[in-house]
Amino acid sequence: MLTVGSLFSGIGGLDLGLERAGMEVIWQSEIDPYACKVLSKHWPAVVNHGNIKDINWGDVVRPDVICGGYPCQPFSMAGQRKGDQDPRHLWPWVRESISVLRPRYAILENVQGHLTLGGTTVIREITELGYDCEWRVVSASSVGAHHRRNRLIIVAYPKGESCNGRHNDAGISMESKEVSESGDNSWPVNMAYSSGIWGSRRGFAFEGINEEVRRHGIRSAKYWADEPRVGRMAHGVPNRVDRLKGLGNAVVPQMAELIGRMVIDHDSNK
Repeated sequence: MLTVGSLFSGIGGLDLGLERAGMEVIWQSEIDPYACKVLSKHWPAVVNHGNIKDINWGDVVRPDVICGGYPCQPFSMAGQRKGDQDPRHLWPWVRESISVLRPRYAILENVQGHLTLGGTTVIREITELGYDCEWRVVSASSVGAHHRRNRLIIVAYPKGESCNGRHNDAGISMESKEVSESGDNSWPVNMAYSSGIWGSRRGFAFEGINEEVRRHGIRSAKYWADEPRVGRMAHGVPNRVDRLKGLGNAVVPQMAELIGRMVIDHDSNK
């Protein structure tokens, strides 16, 4: 069973989905008071390391997978898109966690706007740490939700480690060079191998996701009989604002479960 270290855990959307896929969360990192209460209720035995800026990674248990949806405000089309000039730009601390802990996989999530601002920097810096990357834009509607909710998913794993275990050092160096020289408006060629997580060398696309959904059986009417009752127009609902904020920030668990199952497949076929 793959173990998971969760960054920016929120109310645990990524965590729940990855556990449904068959992984085990062994630590989390979250500072929002309401979200921390939710985590402690559903993962009472899992340590919360708190603020990512204060974590000494040398003292943290190395997981097989590091996951996290680092703050989207620096990149979102709905914001001012200040990128690395935004004080909420926390990617450098995520990079440090990957650099020190050297997980077998990193599963990262952000808004689609990250494709045109900051995304190539993240890909380049991950490859500089010795990882290959694959990415797709995945929507909640692709797993049966009643809303689209497009999200960029980046999956990283050690360089040259294709699905069938073969290595291709020449291809790695060529593609790494292309990533290093590309700008944010020129999304680089996918770092993946043809037998990788998504089985494609394409950069990002919706194509192929529905096939993966069907193959893993994620889409199901039992998940989405109707929209959840979150009290959008109700008064007197306890913690209503916190609940809505938590839901808004969370990754749809079915999306995380899909990605988790694909990663587990990749890991078992190496």
